[in-house]
Amino acid sequence: MILDVTSAANPSVKRLKSLADKKARRLEGLFLAEGLRVCTEALAAGRVPVLLAVTAQAEAHPLGARLIEASLAARAQVMRVTPLLMSRITGKDNAGGCAAAYAIPDTSLSALDVAAAPLWLAGETIRDPGNIGTMLRTCDATGAGGLILLDSSADPFSVEAVRASMGAVFSRRIAQASGAQFFDWAGPRGEIVGAALEGRTVDYRAHRFKPPSFLLLGNEQAGLPADYAARCDALVRLPMQGSADSLNVAVCAGVLLYHALDQLAPLAGR
Repeated sequence: MILDVTSAANPSVKRLKSLADKKARRLEGLFLAEGLRVCTEALAAGRVPVLLAVTAQAEAHPLGARLIEASLAARAQVMRVTPLLMSRITGKDNAGGCAAAYAIPDTSLSALDVAAAPLWLAGETIRDPGNIGTMLRTCDATGAGGLILLDSSADPFSVEAVRASMGAVFSRRIAQASGAQFFDWAGPRGEIVGAALEGRTVDYRAHRFKPPSFLLLGNEQAGLPADYAARCDALVRLPMQGSADSLNVAVCAGVLLYHALDQLAPLAGR
């Protein structure tokens, strides 16, 4: 049954809106996704919302109808709201017609199946949620297993990160750990390849990736910490031809992931 809701004071509306706050996400164990495309990607990945809000326009769309049907079948709460109320929930003037709350998955390293992909991306203290979402989206495009966020990285389940991922938050695995935990876990399981500008680096085109590989990128401002670089099995660099001394971390991830894909895709049967 779909409930018609018109008041911003409705408890379920408040619950959805609260998920813009990290503390609320932790307390609820839920995160917010918005837009028919993203929620459809979630459904394709086998993820059904706990709570769904849709406008009448989204309800009339075939994708919206399928999303509602799956949500009701899973006994999720479904609300029909006005476009104005949807804007208040999402904080966007041009809200995409639906907003949904999803359970935050297990983000421990132990939950990752390394054998599921030949390549994994890791980032140390990635503070921009937009970069995190873009890195997840690039992982999806290249067939990388997912993103491992280290130390003081931003929340991958923030509204900004989820929005930038364009649905990849559902199709890729996400893990959160300290640097020490990552090295202790990844070291025995595969090759750790760090991206750096100095030290024992080689041009990224000269490195031969071996599955499984963990591609580790450092913070955009500070780069890869020296002690992390020392624990990598190999270090690669991207040549800089202009006056800039570094690339955006998500751009760097894209270049390196696609290069690694050229080598690893035949091994992965892609």
